[in-house]
Amino acid sequence: MDKCKHVGRLRLSQDHSSLNPQKWHCVDCNTTESVWACLSCSHVACGRYIEEHALKHFQEQKHPVALEVNELYVFCYLCDDYVLNDNATGDLKLLRSTLSAIKSQNYECTTRSGRTLRSMAASDDISAGSVQELLRDEDRMFTALWHRRHSQLGRVFRSWFELTAGGRRRAEEERLREEAEMKRKEAKERRQNLKRQMKEILEGAPPRKSHRLMEQNQKTSRVTIKQGDSPIKRRPTVTPGVTGLRNLGNTCYMNSILQVLSHLHIFRKCFLQLDLNQALEHLSNTANGNAQALCSLIQRHGKRGLVSSVNSKKTSSVGLSGGALRSRNMELIQPKEPSSKHISLCHELHTLFQVMWSGKWALVSPFAMLHSVWKLIPAFRGYSQQDAQEFLCEFLDKVQQELETTGALQPSSVPATQRELIKQVLNVVNTIFHGQLLSQVTCLSCDNKSNTIEPFWDLSLEFPERYHFNGKETASQRPCLLTEMLAKFTETEALEGKIYACDQCNSKRRKFSSKPVILTEAQKQLMVHRLPQVLRLHLKRFRWSGRNHREKIGVHVDFDQILNVEPYSCRDSSGTLRPDSFIYDLSAVVMHHGKGFGSGHYTSYCYNTEGGEFCFSASECTKASG
Repeated sequence: MDKCKHVGRLRLSQDHSSLNPQKWHCVDCNTTESVWACLSCSHVACGRYIEEHALKHFQEQKHPVALEVNELYVFCYLCDDYVLNDNATGDLKLLRSTLSAIKSQNYECTTRSGRTLRSMAASDDISAGSVQELLRDEDRMFTALWHRRHSQLGRVFRSWFELTAGGRRRAEEERLREEAEMKRKEAKERRQNLKRQMKEILEGAPPRKSHRLMEQNQKTSRVTIKQGDSPIKRRPTVTPGVTGLRNLGNTCYMNSILQVLSHLHIFRKCFLQLDLNQALEHLSNTANGNAQALCSLIQRHGKRGLVSSVNSKKTSSVGLSGGALRSRNMELIQPKEPSSKHISLCHELHTLFQVMWSGKWALVSPFAMLHSVWKLIPAFRGYSQQDAQEFLCEFLDKVQQELETTGALQPSSVPATQRELIKQVLNVVNTIFHGQLLSQVTCLSCDNKSNTIEPFWDLSLEFPERYHFNGKETASQRPCLLTEMLAKFTETEALEGKIYACDQCNSKRRKFSSKPVILTEAQKQLMVHRLPQVLRLHLKRFRWSGRNHREKIGVHVDFDQILNVEPYSCRDSSGTLRPDSFIYDLSAVVMHHGKGFGSGHYTSYCYNTEGGEFCFSASECTKASG
């Protein structure tokens, strides 16, 4: 509407909660899709097309005006319409420009009056270090509450279980087991006392064995006692790997990919062993010969296994909030340029995986990883919503470049053991997703087949034609099968017109002949030639509506736990490989929730070897059902 009278009554504070990217999610359902910030208080909730939590807030609190933090629309619930006007002080215009600056991380724009709205993290009153310290404390509190909740649930469940028949039977078994254990310990003590007494008696007697045999018996007894008294490892309270990653402001695309990579066993194992900062440390020490410069570059927490870079002017560890001893001195909204040029995604993977799989933390804030991504992959700088598939490709490409650059250094710059480890990890990164496609073109005139081998790191699968129509046909509402999409990817495609220059048809034509090249009709087919260790499938969920408008295909896709790709492989591969080589077991799924491409929320489903399937949605980790 042109003029809303309720906007004129707004008085926005300079530290409104919508200016903190970590608040850009619904406080009730945690989604980042269609998120509305109340302009009368600090409440942030989802819109009416999600779970209607923003509407419920209006009905309860009577706060009429809200702003969509991603699209920057303003809506008035009392007028039941979008708002086009502003208040007398121009707060809405200023709020929109400030949010745009936060998303793009471009703070050079100013208003005519010089007024600025600043978030808590960018405020002069609160240092960036204290903001990180506050969030680290929140991670600790989240983990502590998680432990307390599970402890109380366990206590209640045990009390209830003891009242059942199975519980009474279990209690009786425990009692009998404890009695047997007590008897075993008493018998052991009696044997030890008897042995001690016999030893005292025999000490005065002449030796009946040589000293060599006596020493051998003593060693054997010591080893036996040591093995018998070995302590049992305590099971971690938090399942290793089931650690939530805090949403730092539309960073669910990054969190979902990091969860998937951490649950790929061979990938995680490599980066838990490798820390490129050790190589950079050796290189810096060799080049400068200055121990103090080395300390300003890298500080290692040896016992914890966490490696953190340090500011040369002020010592502060570059770690994970909730995963290191001290907080990192870094502004969250507008990060400072690091003093060290050695920013490494491999190092951040090493540190992050250590914390996630320690079995100690229920929540981690990956600030160091986000900061490194901003620095090394500028396309993802800021708090705008991004595509998870694009991030995965760029991220792996940058990790590969880091490994290749470090491995190509002079042999004297990197220790031999570190160089060999880098070589092994690089081989895994290069081959884990790498496969080959066979592109076969068949001439329809002479039936000659031309084969070309092409590399691939993922397969982008399109939906069948019936899902590309805008109408609401019943056929397009049925679930689509993943095998159907794979069949479409490998189906024979007829090339339009006579456009193919067949080698066989032109074999009799001289190379420099003036005769025109013979063009024929042909058909093309793609087939899998070489299978990767991990097969990545990307579903292209968009269709064109009109000339320039894209919309999402929201149909459900069915897939099984086991996938057999033999029907989509070329015959050469089928004949040389065993049948079980074509079988893939589902490891992880990344899902986009939302109706459009400009907004939405990413979650990931991962198989954890310690506890089964889990769903990861930012800080929430729940056991997957069904």
